[in-house]
Amino acid sequence: EKLSSLAQEVGFAASFESNSSRQEAMPEITSKVKFENIAREWRFKWTEDAGKASLDQAQAALEDVLAEVSSIEGVGSIQRVVCGGCHDFKVVTKLSAAAFGEWEKAGFAPEAEFLAKVKGIKGVETVETQTYTLEEVKLNKKDIKKAMEKKEAEKEKAAADAPKPPEDPAKKLKKVIKEGGKRGVEIEGAADMGGLQFFCTSVDEPEGDMDLLVKCVEAMNQKSDPTEEERKGGSGHIGKMVFSCGVEHLAIAAYVPEEKVGELDCPEWLEKVLSTQPGYKMVSKDKNVSTGLIPANADKGVFPLKIREPLILEANNFLRKKGLFPEDNSDDDDECVFGDDDFPS
Repeated sequence: EKLSSLAQEVGFAASFESNSSRQEAMPEITSKVKFENIAREWRFKWTEDAGKASLDQAQAALEDVLAEVSSIEGVGSIQRVVCGGCHDFKVVTKLSAAAFGEWEKAGFAPEAEFLAKVKGIKGVETVETQTYTLEEVKLNKKDIKKAMEKKEAEKEKAAADAPKPPEDPAKKLKKVIKEGGKRGVEIEGAADMGGLQFFCTSVDEPEGDMDLLVKCVEAMNQKSDPTEEERKGGSGHIGKMVFSCGVEHLAIAAYVPEEKVGELDCPEWLEKVLSTQPGYKMVSKDKNVSTGLIPANADKGVFPLKIREPLILEANNFLRKKGLFPEDNSDDDDECVFGDDDFPS
C-alpha cells in the first residue's frame, strides 16, 4: 500500500505490504541508502521553572502511555532523549517499515492523547512530531576488521599514488654531482682501456632535468684531485653524449672538448641523434656543450626509457662514420652500449 503521508514526511516514496504478507524488498531512499525501520518522534521544550516541574510532569505523561506504545505491533524500541542544556524532551518510537504503515493508519495512537497532555503542562512549548528512518549501523567485530583492512589498503594505495614531494634542491644537486664525478672516473678508465676518444652513456639522478644534466656532465669533466681519497671526474678530455630519462622527456647533453672541436661539430652530432625521433627540440647549441630533449609521446610509442639505448647506438654510428669510434668487426650483432648497468653503484 502506498503511504503518501509517510512519503511526504520522510522525503521519499516507498511501498509497504500489510503485516500478513512478506515485505518484498527493502525500501530505499537511494540505491546506497536503504532502510528497514521507521521512527516517529514526539518532541517539545521544557523549562527550569518551579524546580523543573514541567520535566517531571512530562515524564509522568510518558509513563501513562508507555505500556500502550510498547504493545504496538512491530515496535523495536522506544527511546527517551532529555537535554539539560537545550531543554529538549524527545520520545522516539521505532518500528519495522512494514508495521509502521499500520500504526500510521491508526493515527499513531496514543500520540494525540500524549501530545494533548504535554501541551497542557505549564512551561512546555514547541510541541512537534517528525517521521524518519532509523537504523542501527554499528559493525560487528568481523566487519570492523574487514572495514579497517580496506581503509588501510586504500590509504596505502593513495600514498603510493600521491606525487612525491619535491626533493630539496641542494640535496638533489649534491647527488647529481656525486654521480657525475663517479661516472667521470669510470668513463676515463673504460675509454683508456678501449682507446676511445668519445663515449656515450646514461645517468639517473638528473631525472630528465636539463640543468642538472649539464651539472652532471660538468662533474664528469672536472679535473681529478690526486690528493683526494676518492677520485672524481677526470674525463674532461673525452667527448661524450649523456642521456637522462624523465617522466615527460628524454634529456640529452653532448660534450666535445676544445681540442676535438675541429674533428666533431657538437650541435651537428646532437641534432643528428635527436632528429631520429618526432617532436625533438634543440635547447642549446655550443661548440663544446649542446643540449636537447625528446618529449614522450605515448600515441607514437615514444617513451624515454624505450628510446634511450637505440639513440646511444645512433650517436655511436655517427661517430663511426667520421672515424671517431672503433668499427665493430666482431661477429656479434649486438652493438657495445654503455648504460647504467655497465657502471654498478
